[in-house]
Amino acid sequence: MSVLEIRDLHVTVETEAGTTPILNGITLTMNTGETHAIMGPNGSGKSTLAYTIAGHPKYTVTSGSITFDGQDVLEMSVDERARAGLFLAMQYPVEIPGVTVTNFLRTAKTALDGEAPAIRGWTKDVKAAMANLRMDPKFAQRNVNEGFSGGEKKRHEILQLEVLKPQFAILDETDSGLDVDALKIVSEGVNRAKEATGLGVLLITHYTRILRYIRPDFVHVVVAGKIVEEGGPELADRLEEEGYDRFLDPAAPIEA
Repeated sequence: MSVLEIRDLHVTVETEAGTTPILNGITLTMNTGETHAIMGPNGSGKSTLAYTIAGHPKYTVTSGSITFDGQDVLEMSVDERARAGLFLAMQYPVEIPGVTVTNFLRTAKTALDGEAPAIRGWTKDVKAAMANLRMDPKFAQRNVNEGFSGGEKKRHEILQLEVLKPQFAILDETDSGLDVDALKIVSEGVNRAKEATGLGVLLITHYTRILRYIRPDFVHVVVAGKIVEEGGPELADRLEEEGYDRFLDPAAPIEA
């Protein structure tokens, strides 16, 4: 079992208004094999947590720690975090012109393992994963995310998850922009990956609809950069009924 530990994490970002605090003391422990849902209103810091774990240079950690099996994640470069077993599925996956999906996946796998995968077995695994995600085989020869629809981009993220086999997957609003069928397909892919490898999942979402397919073991509510309530799946059901109003200042303006 591997452990990802976040302790009293404070993070800022530079804006036009100056240095702005986003995370204000996040503490969270996640083991492989567990699914944790991070929920909260817009602007609460959910995505900032995801990108800080992954190492986005936009965010500055002012205090606190992130460790992975005792190793200091904050001292690792972005690629070192990926090789250690941390995976981020982005809310808005980027396009990579000139790099095909096939080359991208094989290059990433080679970087993780230190050697290129055997062609025959690798090709079989990728084709099987694409079939499960209902991706047209022609996508393998297209440039990464170039011209992909929102649902196709999200399925490509889960394709990476299935074939690269990380230890922890951070899914940043993977459900955004998905119709009902695509949501089910993507969720089934996450569940397959977890069943196959026992990975830990940190699922960031506004809504409970994806939690009907990916059942969380723990739910954490983040408001104003802090975890304000924690519980099991029943907490997500309660949020579906009540929303986030009880955590918010009624006099404060609503985030756009």
